Amino acid sequence: MVNFIFEYYIFTRMSRMKKIGPGAVVAAAFIGPGTITSASFAGSSYGFTLAWAVLFSTFATFILQEMAMRLGIIGQKGLGEAMRYKISHPLLKSIVILIIISAIVIGNAAYEAGNISGAALGFEVNLIPIYGFTLNPMVLGIGLLAGLILLLGDARFITKFLMACVGVMGFVFIVSAIALKPDMRELIKSMFSPQIPKGSLKLVLALIGTTVVPYNLFLHASVSKNNWNEASDLPFARKDALISIFLGGLITLSILIAAALVKTQTGASIESLPQMAKNISPVLGDWSAQFMALGFLAAGLSSAITAPMAAALVACELFGWSKDRSKIGYRSIWLLIITLGIVFSSLGFKPTAIIIFAQFANGLLLPIIAGFLLWVVNDHGLLKKNTNSTFENLCGILVIIVAMILGVKSIFYLFN
Repeated sequence: MVNFIFEYYIFTRMSRMKKIGPGAVVAAAFIGPGTITSASFAGSSYGFTLAWAVLFSTFATFILQEMAMRLGIIGQKGLGEAMRYKISHPLLKSIVILIIISAIVIGNAAYEAGNISGAALGFEVNLIPIYGFTLNPMVLGIGLLAGLILLLGDARFITKFLMACVGVMGFVFIVSAIALKPDMRELIKSMFSPQIPKGSLKLVLALIGTTVVPYNLFLHASVSKNNWNEASDLPFARKDALISIFLGGLITLSILIAAALVKTQTGASIESLPQMAKNISPVLGDWSAQFMALGFLAAGLSSAITAPMAAALVACELFGWSKDRSKIGYRSIWLLIITLGIVFSSLGFKPTAIIIFAQFANGLLLPIIAGFLLWVVNDHGLLKKNTNSTFENLCGILVIIVAMILGVKSIFYLFN
């Protein structure tokens, strides 16, 4: 009897371990070129001072993603499905769907161009002239690889691939930060002593805006729904999210640390991803440039997969289409996003400008989506006894307030 119980325990643990991964999908989605750019600028410009913003954004991401995860597991609904379920007024439902589809599709197309371009930035290749334009073969190759993975890979393969990308990013950026020997006392002090130096507010908002991403809420709920289906799975799913998201936050913090120390030790400012790879070489050696380029590739490629996948899931859930990966509706959306990403990248749009536009569109959407999510996870009919606690609601309200400030500031920055 004891042996049976032990074997059953091991079996259930192993079967659940096979489902680990939705958290890594979220981490792979938010650690892209936008996060690297924002963290690099922050570290190069203000040293460790804005490390607290990374810690806060990681905490805020976990709060919202845990709610989305719970909706998927207990409510067995994606966030888009929950919107169609909860909003009964036809006109209001149509308006909400239109706004979200517009922001997610346009925003993710913009993100996709930045993702593909950012993945290629660490590599020097010969550009190919085509009818007055120049094509970077790395851009085309990365876009096609992302498309092939979405076309041919099943859900488990894609999850494992994204977990591998997160592992590569973690290894590259965390090792680089440790090798630069940061002052841990100063770093910890900066993480828990919030300061906003003059001129740094835009970077604070960027660090939060590239980590707390609206489409990840749809993505996490949907992937969790497919991976877990019982209340007893919640502890495992929560650990999956906690470990993955805080690993993502550690990667972001490592990038900030590396940029800050490169500036201190070489005097060189980091204003682009190639500069990060180039300027770290005098400090760590020639190997470090290629090492960093590998991290950029993993960050860009992982986000190049998750952005179109999330857009397809959002469209399918809001329009009531099948989320079967072989269906034309699902495939047409992710194909559109990847195609637009390749085209925008090939036309020579600067990734930074594209990323800023995407941050603006999603910054406006975030408080709306977060507010709706908070409403849904307090529905006893959907989540039964797993609705939000008072503490979780207070944390959610705090995140929504910050998201609203982020959205308002995004408007001011756009027009100024």
